[in-house]
Amino acid sequence: MRFMVIVKATEDTEAGVLPTTEELAAMGAYNEELARAGVLLAGEGLHPSAKGARVVFSGDSRTVIDGPFAESKELIAGFWLIQAKSLEEAVEWAKRCPSPTRGESQLEVRQVFEAEDFGEELTPELRAQEDRLREQTGSSGSSGSA
Repeated sequence: MRFMVIVKATEDTEAGVLPTTEELAAMGAYNEELARAGVLLAGEGLHPSAKGARVVFSGDSRTVIDGPFAESKELIAGFWLIQAKSLEEAVEWAKRCPSPTRGESQLEVRQVFEAEDFGEELTPELRAQEDRLREQTGSSGSSGSA
């Protein structure tokens, strides 16, 4: 199973406060541990929402809203995509992470949908399309290949 471990934003991350060398070293060591264990699939930090935008859908209408966005605790500052046997294992990996931001910080662990989760709605043709896209992008997962 794949899980997204989401680093919740804080006032510091939204203000663009960068980690110290020590914090980067601790995170690098954690990332190496994830990689050595074979669970790390991807991971990145995100710039503050002031450098981003949202696309809001309402029927056929699309509206672009430039950042920054309010409620920093609802925003994402980074993520890891990991492979784990269960939610409990993914949570255990998240608990081993050095504090991702100064002060109080939070990680949210969410399971990634796999093809099997969509049942019969994912027809063989749609599954084949998904497999082709994953092969083209070099990603894994949806069809149980991860």
